[in-house]
Amino acid sequence: MTGAARNFFILALLYGIAGMLLGLYMGLSQDHSQMPVHAHAMVLGWLMSGFFAFFYHFFPAIGQSRLATVHFWLTAASGIILLVSLYFLFAGNPVVEPVAGIASMAFFACFLLFVWIARPAFSRAG
Repeated sequence: MTGAARNFFILALLYGIAGMLLGLYMGLSQDHSQMPVHAHAMVLGWLMSGFFAFFYHFFPAIGQSRLATVHFWLTAASGIILLVSLYFLFAGNPVVEPVAGIASMAFFACFLLFVWIARPAFSRAG
């Protein structure tokens, strides 16, 4: 794996580790107040980043593009900010809610960017 595929795969592994550690902590402490953060880490982090990694791996020309690199960095930044802000929000700090909202919208915009980037692959599927 190279380029965006490699970057997203490493990011997916880091999200998976963080999400599982949070899940273990919640189970051991019997405090499940961070369940939404755990779910976001596993779905938005582990699953989506892993999917992006394999997409870029299967379409290496797309994965080597400058736009794929932009996609990686914007997705990584918005995802990490989203998880950190959600963690503090569910820990009882409502002041970070606007940060979580903005990060959520940015992450969604990154997904729309991916849809745009993936367009050339649609024509190859037929």
